[in-house]
Amino acid sequence: MRIVPLIASATEIVHALGLGKYQVGRSHECDFPKSVQRLPVCTRPVIPVDGDSAEIDRLVTSRVAAAASIYEVDAGAIASLNPTHIITQTQCKVCAVSREDVEHALRDQTTVDARIISLEPYSLADIWADVLRVAEACDCSAKGEELVESLQSELILIHNFAHRSSWQPRVAALEWLEPLMCAGNWMPELIAMANAVPVFGSAGEHSPYLAWGDLVAADPDVIISMPCGFDIARTRAEMRWLTSRPDWERLKAVRTGQVYLCDGNQYMNRPGPRIIESFQILCEILHHKLFPATFEGTGWQRMDTLPAKVLSAH
Repeated sequence: MRIVPLIASATEIVHALGLGKYQVGRSHECDFPKSVQRLPVCTRPVIPVDGDSAEIDRLVTSRVAAAASIYEVDAGAIASLNPTHIITQTQCKVCAVSREDVEHALRDQTTVDARIISLEPYSLADIWADVLRVAEACDCSAKGEELVESLQSELILIHNFAHRSSWQPRVAALEWLEPLMCAGNWMPELIAMANAVPVFGSAGEHSPYLAWGDLVAADPDVIISMPCGFDIARTRAEMRWLTSRPDWERLKAVRTGQVYLCDGNQYMNRPGPRIIESFQILCEILHHKLFPATFEGTGWQRMDTLPAKVLSAH
C-alpha cells in the first residue's frame, strides 16, 4: 500500500490510523506530524499565498470566476510515487486540491491507477465519516471505528467539563478578515458544545460572508479570529482590517478584552483528529477558570485590547 494524501487533515487521519509508514507523498500543506515534511510534495498553489487577506481573496475570486483551479497537481511526482491510494476532498476548491484536480491530472498526464478517496467534511459527523472512509479504503475498518469512538469520547469529556461554567458567551468566530467571513461548517457545533452561543454561521454549511454592520449590531461577548491557513503571527498582522474600522473600539468584546487570535491553519480549519485540540482551545479561551491554558501561545493568544492592569483582572 502506497498512500498520497493531498490535504493536510487527510495526512493526520492516515497517521492517527497507524498508516503513516505507508505514506509516500504529500500536499504542499501537509506538515503534521513533522515527519511527513521529508516526503515528496505533489501539489502547489498557482497564486501567491504570501499576500494579505484582501489580495488573496482578489486572486482567488478571479480564478474561481474564470473556472480555473487554485492549485496545481504535480502529475509527474505522483506518477513516480506509484500510489495505490490518493486522498483528496470535494468540500472546498479554495481550501485544498479537489478530486476534480486530481482526476484531470491523472487522466491527462499519467497512467496511475490509484484508488481516489474523497473527504467531505462539513460537520463533526462528516469528520467521523471521513475517518471511517479512509479506514475502510485502507482495509483497517476496525481501527477506524476505534479511533472515532476515542475521539468522540474525548470530545464529550471536554464538553461535559465546559458545561460546568455558568457563563454562556455569545461568540463571533471569524474565518477571514477582508472581506469578512464568519466560521461555518463544524465550528458552530464546536462553539455550541463549548457552552457558548455561535452568533454567526450555520453548522454543516459553508462559511458565509459577513457585513461589518452585522458584527457591530450583534456586539458579541467574544471575538475569535481564526483565518483559514494563517498562523497566530499572520493573524495578528491581519487584524488591522478590523481595528481600523469604525466602531471597533465600541464593541463589547474589545472593551472587555475578549478578542482572541487562533492558529486557524493548524487547528480550527483542519477537519481531522486534531479537532479535539481545536475544541480544547475554544474551551481554554471561553472558560479559562476551568481549563488550564495548555495551548496558549501555540494555538491561541489574547489580543491586547486593554491595558495590562485591566486584562489581569479577567
